Amino acid sequence: MATPDTLYETLSNYMKVALYLRISKESSDLDNQRLVLQDYCYKMHYEIVGIYADIISGASPKRPEFNRMLSDASKHKFSLLLFYSLDRFSRSGTRDTIRYLQMLDDYNVMYKSYTEQYIDSSGIFKDVIIALLSTLAKQERLRISERVHAGLARARQQGRVGGRPTLDVVKIDKIKQMKSAGRSITYISKILKISRGSVYLYLK
Repeated sequence: MATPDTLYETLSNYMKVALYLRISKESSDLDNQRLVLQDYCYKMHYEIVGIYADIISGASPKRPEFNRMLSDASKHKFSLLLFYSLDRFSRSGTRDTIRYLQMLDDYNVMYKSYTEQYIDSSGIFKDVIIALLSTLAKQERLRISERVHAGLARARQQGRVGGRPTLDVVKIDKIKQMKSAGRSITYISKILKISRGSVYLYLK
């Protein structure tokens, strides 16, 4: 395990740094992360020896570049891992996040968050702060998941799932009966509480 003396001794030398970048499928700021971290390394006179980038959820266990980074860390290919923020590094919850950081520490590889200056392996309060932030990251992921499920539930109530109407046979018959009776699409949509698009689709 790295000690404060060895950490500061390493810091005083020309640092070999690896960057870890991650975005979700819905995001598009991979280049932004890379440019910011590269600029920071340039100002600090750090040598970037590796860049690892995943386009996947931070909660996924299948992050090939993340796993490659850990493998290279075990081979001492770099001295410091720099990431943009803790939620870019991991969103798997406290236990897994701490385990990953402990692995880096065991490999004598330091780690640092660019946006959270207190997340630094040379900081004396690192364990407390990391536990708190990784818990918050997991809570955010759960909130996103809850919002998605809530959206799907609303879509089902409106006769839509993933953009496709999925109505029961009884409601489909009502649509056709009301249309045959001369009711308008807007009227049918309002009475049955479904979208106009669903009404059009089942009248085809």
